[in-house]
Amino acid sequence: MTINKVSSIIVLFALLVAGCKGEFEKIRTSGDAGKLYDAAMGYYADEEYQRAQTLLELIISSYRGKKEAEEIYYKYAYTFYYLGNYTSAATYFNNFTQTFGNSPKRQEADFMAAYAKYQLSPSFRLDQTNTLEAIRDLQVFINSYPDSERVPQCNELIERMRKKLEEKATDEGRLYYNLRRYNSAIQSYENMLKDFPETENAINVRMMILRSAFQLAENSIYEKRKERLEDAARRATEFLRKYPKSDFTREATGIQKEIAQRLNEFQ
Repeated sequence: MTINKVSSIIVLFALLVAGCKGEFEKIRTSGDAGKLYDAAMGYYADEEYQRAQTLLELIISSYRGKKEAEEIYYKYAYTFYYLGNYTSAATYFNNFTQTFGNSPKRQEADFMAAYAKYQLSPSFRLDQTNTLEAIRDLQVFINSYPDSERVPQCNELIERMRKKLEEKATDEGRLYYNLRRYNSAIQSYENMLKDFPETENAINVRMMILRSAFQLAENSIYEKRKERLEDAARRATEFLRKYPKSDFTREATGIQKEIAQRLNEFQ
């Protein structure tokens, strides 16, 4: 292909883009609600969600109280979702259900409001406010629509987020341990076991509690050392009774023997 042909194609493409933009601007500034409505629905069908959103926003007030209002508001909420603005999507889906309480689309809107919150759930290392809100909203959906075909999906999403919260709790305990804040590590790990009693990492967490208890005793002032050694000894005994044969048996037994030796010093 010659340079002249390439240049011609580029110019033609630029003219087409300019023409499309010019046509959109004519519609946007027309002030004709009917024309705006038809164009918005066309752009939405063509997945041009930014343009659809712009036009829908212009006609929402014009169609308030009319039969088209429900479809306008429903698709308006979806444009935010498709454009990745999940915070606004959740807000507008919630507003839809409040405004159109008897709509056959209400169940889908309720789900999408919760699902948008799920999309906002961040990495486990970050603040989990959105995760907790998403779990709450998905559970409300399950309770409100127990026969919905969406229920299995909701349960799966909740499970994913609970694993994320579990991972964050475990990471928090590990951080305290690495910072040598052993008492905080114990509390963090124990809270994690209370919040996630079915965790598959229970043995690892309990081993970290034992290590933390032993290190807390080892690094304590003399007045508190005996009491904390006895607490660590109790934890070692409980661990070995619960897990008599595990990858941690040798380590736990070693800690138990060291604690016994330290306690002998107080005899």
